[in-house]
Amino acid sequence: MSAFKDRPNIALIVIDVQNDVVAKAFKRNQVISNIAQLVSDARSQQVPVVWVQHSDDELVKDTLGWEYVAELQRVQGEPVIHKSFGDSFEDTDLENVLSGLKVGKLIVCGAQTDACIRSTLHGAIVRGYDATLVSDAHSTDDCTYSEPPVSAEQVIAHTNFYWNWQRTSSARGGTSLTVDVKFGEHVCYSCESPLATPWNTAEGTAWLCRECANLNGLGCP
Repeated sequence: MSAFKDRPNIALIVIDVQNDVVAKAFKRNQVISNIAQLVSDARSQQVPVVWVQHSDDELVKDTLGWEYVAELQRVQGEPVIHKSFGDSFEDTDLENVLSGLKVGKLIVCGAQTDACIRSTLHGAIVRGYDATLVSDAHSTDDCTYSEPPVSAEQVIAHTNFYWNWQRTSSARGGTSLTVDVKFGEHVCYSCESPLATPWNTAEGTAWLCRECANLNGLGCP
């Protein structure tokens, strides 16, 4: 459904999984493990993996805190986008990279949920990209010190909730669990989401994303 009819490809976007960014992140190890699985799956299907790396006055470039966590290693040839704003598209060459790869659909994971993840998701969809957030592959710090106080778990849950229903006239948001992301396989016959799984219908097996399956009144796949 993306606005880019001549850009049918998918890319995995890994945002800011840097030492200082995720040092105190909620469920840090599990989230990083899920991201590592996504990276491995994308590579096995020749799906581009695009790494985003933030720097600013507090997260200084070329310091240990700025570096990506040891559990995630970029391989030669995979693009890295250096940014200094929350939106990974802002003042970077991300759009040029995606255009060159003919990518119109993004699978997004990383940190932090209430900052660069949200900013990038909104930046993507208003530019015409379909942007799916992997619901168990992003995280943030505890926010109970804020006003009003909210926990990291609440921030993550709310982001997953509202992003599942985001739409524009030419693009769509959505969420998926890590286990449901199937790179290079079937797309949803209804909305062309890359996160389709087989569902039993009266007419036989249909490949649908969970959202379209729910809209059609189907239960478990």
